[in-house]
Amino acid sequence: MDENAFQQRLAELVKEIGGMPVAERAKLEALAEETKRRHQKLRKTVSSLHDSIDYLRLSIKYLLFDLEATRRENGYLRKMLEEPGS
Repeated sequence: MDENAFQQRLAELVKEIGGMPVAERAKLEALAEETKRRHQKLRKTVSSLHDSIDYLRLSIKYLLFDLEATRRENGYLRKMLEEPGS
């Protein structure tokens, strides 16, 4: 279920709750509001997780680049040490 569908269904639920007797309405409205808050928190957490994963991917790319550069430099320095007359 996408975000728009969820918001629409929640709005429909709140509208239906509004037509119920007062005794039942308060409890159900509180549950609907809690559901809305939890959904927003979950959405925020998922967004933060996506950002963290993106950062991790970028960090790994930089580390791999650095590793390759270090290997090339290491190979170059070994050749210099092994060459006669150095």
